Order: sequence, then C-alpha cells, then structure tokens
Amino acid sequence: MSAVQVSGVTRRFGDVVALDDVSLEVEHGELVGLLGPNGAGKSTLLSLVSGQRRPDAGVVRLTGRDPRDARARTVLGLTPQETGLPATLRVREVVDFVGGHYPDPVPTGALLEQFGLADLGKRQTGSLSGGQKRRLAVAMSLVGRPRVVLLDEPTTGLDVSGRTALWDAIREYHAGGGTVLLTSHYLEEVQALAERVVVIDHGKVLADDSLATVLGRVGVRRVLLTTRASDASDTQVTRVTSTSDTAEGWVRQEHLVPDSDAFVRDLVASGVEFRDLEIRGASLEEAFGQLVNHETLEDVTVEDETLEGAAR
Repeated sequence: MSAVQVSGVTRRFGDVVALDDVSLEVEHGELVGLLGPNGAGKSTLLSLVSGQRRPDAGVVRLTGRDPRDARARTVLGLTPQETGLPATLRVREVVDFVGGHYPDPVPTGALLEQFGLADLGKRQTGSLSGGQKRRLAVAMSLVGRPRVVLLDEPTTGLDVSGRTALWDAIREYHAGGGTVLLTSHYLEEVQALAERVVVIDHGKVLADDSLATVLGRVGVRRVLLTTRASDASDTQVTRVTSTSDTAEGWVRQEHLVPDSDAFVRDLVASGVEFRDLEIRGASLEEAFGQLVNHETLEDVTVEDETLEGAAR
C-alpha cells in the first residue's frame, strides 16, 4: 500500500482544467519534490491528497484510504501555501491546540526549539513576521508525528537562514522514516531536498524521475552581457530573451543557452566587444519551458532566423 496514490485524476474549476488525467504514486519513506511554475496545478493536487477537494474523475488514496475520510487524515501533516493563524492566540497556545488532536504529539517546547521559535512562545501570532509565521506553519504540520507530510511552498517568504533551518527539519523528519511530498517553484530547493522529482505544468505531469535525470533535461543557463549597440545583432548566437538600452551606446542582453561555455567561446571568436559578463542558472519557467513547449533552443533559433529572413 502506497503512502499516496493518484490515478487518472482530473480536476476542473469552471472552464479551467487544473489537473488533466494525472497519475502519481509516492511510496512510504520517499521525499518527492513536485516542481513547476506558479499555476501549474501543484496546490490543486495537494488539496486532493489532503481531502480538501474531490476529483472530478479518477481516484485519490492516502495510505490506502479516501483522504476525505477523517480516519485517513490522522496520519497526515499539512502546510498549505497560506495559513490563517488566530492573531490573538500565542504561539505556544496554537501549537498546544493542534497537538491536542493527536495521541502522541511532539512536546511543544521541543518543537519550538527545533524551528527556532522557542523565544516566541508567548508572542501573539498576529505580531509575527511572515517568515516566523511560515516556520510556525511547518512546525504545526509535524507536531502530530505524521506518517505523511504535504508541504506547499514551505519556504516562501523565508530568508536564507530560515530556509536552511526548515530544510534541516524536513530532512530530520524524512530520516526518521517520514514521507514527504513538497511543492516548490525553487529549483534549488528541490535539489537540496528531493530524491525524486515530478515536473508538472498546465495540469499535466511532464516528467517523473530521479533528481539527476530531470535536471539533465533542463540544463539551461542564462548569460548576461553588455555590448555595443552597433554590435548587438552580432551576438545572436542563441535565443535572446531580453534586451535593454544602457548609457553611452551600450546594450544589456540576456541569452538563454544550453551550453554557456560554448556560448562564451563563440562570442569571443566573433570579435564582438562586450563587458560585464554574467552566467546564472535559468529561472524555473525558462528551464521548464522546454518541456512545456516541446522545443529546444536550436529549434527556436531556426524559427527566429526564418522570421528575420521573411522580414527582409
């Protein structure tokens, strides 16, 4: 019996198809990252697994039960994208209240210490910062020692130290045998945590494989450089995602490339004058655009050249 089973699930909101015949299985003890841009269908999928919504078609099971059955949810911990905390209750009171619904909760003091909230136990939740509220929300998902945890964008709004602390807590839970299904549009977050990656966009599963295999399919880099405006057309080595004017006849460009080393070598060989070269990882939307659109950068280049020729 799997921890999470989703079979042929479709979910619509009016004319919008949020999930389109999605199937997914998560075994006990797995840490799976559900990766995709905003609006891809990730949160909708978690809402079905947690029993908050029902599918229009297909079957969803949580440890073998219908998640809308209250008995199924006794093994579940959940952190939604937005958590409404009672503003006048203190942090310790909120954790005590949630923990009281479970037979063997984590002691409140220990849980707050783990998430760096020990000094805030007497503070009203309404006075917490966004990052502190986010840490509290994830802490509450673990207070009942659940077998399965669903984390929807768990580190949104956190600074670097807060994000790292949260990652450590997730790893510790997983190391103890817990099952985690987390959503994120941060590629680095999934890289840091997940063993398996499911890529979803426009309600469809585009990839479901090991982290290394999926990253190999989206190995795109962004190259930024400043060049003379008169030479800008000569830098069309690959697809240009944006161009902006700068002072004194220089132009700032961004290029989306599959091989940044080869791009720079070709750029130098072209003799074009440039400066302020930067190489970065592509954004998630840019990288997974290849999977969504079923196109390569080379395809785009050929199409662009054809259009330019027609314009002449």
